[in-house]
Amino acid sequence: MRTEQSTLAATGPAAESETGPARFEVTAGEKEIAVTAAGTEILRYVTHSDSPQEEAPKPYLYPLRFLDGGEASVRRPWDHRWHTGLQFTWSHVADQNFWGGPTFAADDGYKMRGNLGRMVHTGFNVTPSGGDAVTFDETLEWITSREEHWIDEHRVQRVHSLDVKRGIWAIDLTTELTNVSGATLPLGSPTTAGRPNAGYTGWFWRGPRSWTGCQVVNSAGAQGDENTMGQTADWVAFSSEHDGLDGGGTIMAFAGTSECPGTALPPIKWFTRSSIFAVASQSPAFDEEIHLSAGSTLRLQHRFLFIARVLEPEERMRIGQEFTL
Repeated sequence: MRTEQSTLAATGPAAESETGPARFEVTAGEKEIAVTAAGTEILRYVTHSDSPQEEAPKPYLYPLRFLDGGEASVRRPWDHRWHTGLQFTWSHVADQNFWGGPTFAADDGYKMRGNLGRMVHTGFNVTPSGGDAVTFDETLEWITSREEHWIDEHRVQRVHSLDVKRGIWAIDLTTELTNVSGATLPLGSPTTAGRPNAGYTGWFWRGPRSWTGCQVVNSAGAQGDENTMGQTADWVAFSSEHDGLDGGGTIMAFAGTSECPGTALPPIKWFTRSSIFAVASQSPAFDEEIHLSAGSTLRLQHRFLFIARVLEPEERMRIGQEFTL
């Protein structure tokens, strides 16, 4: 266990409230950590999941809320029980599924195959605390359905850029995945396995049921599922009114970067849906596999931004430029 602040922690634009520097408060339990801002619990990070093995247990962020209290996520929806808030996951790792649910194969479609692994939180390198940012700096092990230890992960999630006046908070993911399996691991998605436009993998957000059919637009001006799915863009923005609360919100996801010395990587492409339910992920392997050789490390950096109002196009572009990684 390290005690120094990790060099993986990302930075974001500084912000102040009308009465001085805005601050986050942290309440820690044995299995989860709550973060509060401006009187609203904006997230909980659950390090020890109680999800069944059929859902490939892993740490997750749920619930997620805007500063006005509006819901920004869902957990275990009836259509896909393994969709949970905001979580880092991977659907196809060689013959293993760390995503949850059935695995797609070209010859027989989606089936439960007894290949569901899990991601195990092994400890924090720095104890999370409140302030102008909250850092979850942790180590994890990816364990297969055969109890094989395949990947060591060093994950840093940093909550930052609290701006009460503008109704903004942000969270960054910076993670390093090191292949300790002893063999090359192909990292893919249902699309790399043969299903078109199903490149879901990576840092995955599932929105509330009330966000079904919400507005979707990317940094290039493309709108709607059919025009943002599988595309490259600096960011994708989802906007909707709330259920049970007047007003609405905007969630902006930023593509960020992927790096692996000595390995050619495909571009990060977007998995986006809103017509049947709202989801987004920055997919590092949307339609091309990454072949992570033994001992190699894949490094990813992404961002989500939660804004407690529906943005007009001009302000959305300004904020997109301000927060692009």
